[in-house]
Amino acid sequence: MNKTNTENRYVKILSTGIHLEGILSIPEAAKGLVVFVHGSGSSRNSPRNQYVAQMLQEGGLATLLFDLLTAQEEEIDLETRHLRFDINLLARRTIGALEWLDLQPYNFATIGLFGSSTGAAAALIAAAELPENVDAVVSRGGRPDLAGLALPKVKAPTLLIVGGNDDVVIDLNEQALKQMQPGAEKKLTIVPGASHLFEEPGTLEYAARLARDWFQTYLSPVNVR
Repeated sequence: MNKTNTENRYVKILSTGIHLEGILSIPEAAKGLVVFVHGSGSSRNSPRNQYVAQMLQEGGLATLLFDLLTAQEEEIDLETRHLRFDINLLARRTIGALEWLDLQPYNFATIGLFGSSTGAAAALIAAAELPENVDAVVSRGGRPDLAGLALPKVKAPTLLIVGGNDDVVIDLNEQALKQMQPGAEKKLTIVPGASHLFEEPGTLEYAARLARDWFQTYLSPVNVR
């Protein structure tokens, strides 16, 4: 499937005083970088996130897939299921990763955040806290409503993607959209026939293409900070 010449680098990200493991994938002439912010028990090894990342790479975008929890925290969370819903913790880790990127020699002109599940809220909080660092946000099956008071502060163009069969999450995304800045570029797109995890044939590909198009638009060289 991968038709691009992509360099993959294993990285250790210093965030909130701890090291988080990640994979930075940089295709030739990358237009920008998309940082994945997962939630609800996912990791950089998630097949769904890897699939979306590969489609973004084929679209000329670099990607950073990283674990928001350490290996020890992952073990604890398997038992308690608490940390995956700690939005403030996930947001702080995301902000730390963006600050780490600022210190690296990669020189990406534009950066986007791709959030899923509870990670979407963490991505939006990070975008609100670091508006100069985030140029676009995409949420897939996310809970942007959990970003709370950060929503009106998000300036980055934001796309919310929700499955058509995910009625509760559609309502929550509609409520979150209304709380965002009136003048900000924002959009809610519903994928017909998709459930929360986009497991139905063709639905994840559809969502990935929507994300790719959004990032290609707002992470283009024209939008360089």
